[in-house]
Formats: sequence, structure tokens, C-alpha cells
Amino acid sequence: MQKVVMYSTDYCPYCQRAEALLKARGVTDLEKIRVDHDPSQRQAMIERTGRRTVPQIYIGATHVGGCDDLVALDRRDGLLPLLNG
Repeated sequence: MQKVVMYSTDYCPYCQRAEALLKARGVTDLEKIRVDHDPSQRQAMIERTGRRTVPQIYIGATHVGGCDDLVALDRRDGLLPLLNG
């Protein structure tokens, strides 16, 4: 299974929804980068993704986007193939 990295905050319902979907699809090792604990990580996220909102999700080297993007990918049956590499 591909490595999954998610930029997130503790209080974000979209982050929680994205994490729940990833776990439902079998992700057991989710690296969460908490931008609310370290403002420099937020800046790194913005530079890496070009986006300011959380969550921002990477599966392997692929930037999936936010929660809505993740859900849309799953609905198109693209999430599991991406996770499985």
C-alpha cells in the first residue's frame, strides 16, 4: 500500500472525514502533518500544494487534494487502485 500523508488540523471536520474514508479503504499508516501545531508546516503545505485549506492529501507522490477530491476519487473507483500503487 502506498504511503499516505495528510496535512491537517485537530479541529477540522473535513480532515476527520478524509481520515475515516482512508481507514475504511484499508489505510493503517497515515502520516498526519499538523499545521495547527507548527505554522511552518502550513507554509510548507502551501508551497507544496498551492492550496491553503486542510486537508491536503498525498498518496505516494500523487497530490489527491482535499476531502472533496478524495471522496470524488473514491466514487470514480480510483482511490483503491491509487492506494495499492
